[in-house]
Amino acid sequence: MLRIVLALFLLAVPSLAHATDAGWALLRDGGHIVLLRHAFVTGAADPANFDVGNCATQLNLSERGKQQASRIGALFAARAAPIDHVLSSRYCRCLDTARIAFESEPQPFAPLDLLKTDPEEKAAQMEAVMKEIRGYSGSDNLVLVTHLENIQALTGIAPREGEAVVVAPEGDGLKVLGRVTF
Repeated sequence: MLRIVLALFLLAVPSLAHATDAGWALLRDGGHIVLLRHAFVTGAADPANFDVGNCATQLNLSERGKQQASRIGALFAARAAPIDHVLSSRYCRCLDTARIAFESEPQPFAPLDLLKTDPEEKAAQMEAVMKEIRGYSGSDNLVLVTHLENIQALTGIAPREGEAVVVAPEGDGLKVLGRVTF
């Protein structure tokens, strides 16, 4: 059984590398939208006393997450992937991922916060993100730092922490063009 799992893993590694290379090729060209899941955090859920304006009441980046965010920024620079600007969820783990990776202050964008549970609020939140994406026409890349649930709702993909999904508007939704793992 272990051999089967190892064989499947070894088969998947080249496809992950290929997906990452294809994603970088897109980003080097610029003009794309990047949905970036925040880097590794400490814990699994925000505490009961959560306050979006107080990092002490939230899950925050772990040391590994800070290193991952730094690696994300270094790879964007090394791969010559131009960044127009960065929008971020107001959660500290997203803001800190953006600050460390791109060495600038991201623009907080509330619709990138964790999805609301109320269906109407959730729909309004997703529409605000889609409006931002549809309205982007820059020649460099737009990076949106957000959460797993948001990226899943927009693309159907469940990225790992610190993974980037390159998308483009298509019809009422988004088309996934590529992925980059860090």
